[in-house]
Amino acid sequence: MPRPELISVLKRTATAIFDKGGVIRKLDNLGTKPLPFKTSVHGLVHRTGSYFVVKFDTPPATVEDLEEEYGRDVDIIRKRIYKADAALQEPVSCTLHEEMLPPAYRKDVQKMLATAARNKKKGFQYNTGLDYYPFQK
Repeated sequence: MPRPELISVLKRTATAIFDKGGVIRKLDNLGTKPLPFKTSVHGLVHRTGSYFVVKFDTPPATVEDLEEEYGRDVDIIRKRIYKADAALQEPVSCTLHEEMLPPAYRKDVQKMLATAARNKKKGFQYNTGLDYYPFQK
């Protein structure tokens, strides 16, 4: 369960993107990890941080405004905005029809089931080399 202050930071970040005319394409939570080195930002020393990757589209003129706004936010320790290479972006396709199918017919669910069946552990096997169990059962 995410912490309430973390949720409020994400809401502020997303709202800033939406207010500038942007669209969020993907939000990845990379978890809470110790920082590579202690960092002092806004008068506070930070040793751990929650990492997020937000992929969004916005007009190029608003990127500086976003950087300034995120720089003033006391809950954001480090902000990095990179321009994505258009050639490396994955094509966007509508999967609503597939998502509306029952779970047993969805490709992603079938893929998860196949992975689970492949990784299923076998029962206990005796590795004594004997063809019988030497102890009483």
